Amino acid sequence: MDDDKQQLKSELSQLSSFTGTSCYYRLTRRHLLTDGTKFLADKASAYWLMDAAASHLDEIGTEDWFVLVRLEVNNSHATMIYEDGNGHEHARQQIEYTDFPMESIELYASWDGEHWIIMLPSEY
Repeated sequence: MDDDKQQLKSELSQLSSFTGTSCYYRLTRRHLLTDGTKFLADKASAYWLMDAAASHLDEIGTEDWFVLVRLEVNNSHATMIYEDGNGHEHARQQIEYTDFPMESIELYASWDGEHWIIMLPSEY
């Protein structure tokens, strides 16, 4: 099990190598994933993270076309924080249990006029 966790952390350390995207992957009718966020969701079994982000993006609305989504993990608990990128918080969600393998991660979401595109910072 520890070998599996180490391998997963090693694979996820490659996240910063994603730049741009060659394809968009539909999460919902209004939410798309990039190559990097699909890789993250697949490798870390983190579609729950993408779904949580998508649901809050719908609540936040499109007045701000950019949202920073930050996940902070502490033991098996986590907090998701949604900001405008300038330190102004839109929403916050407590996650009672997670086995997410990283201590934290940031995702960017950008409204293109039709879809929220959820991406890694290196893909922005």
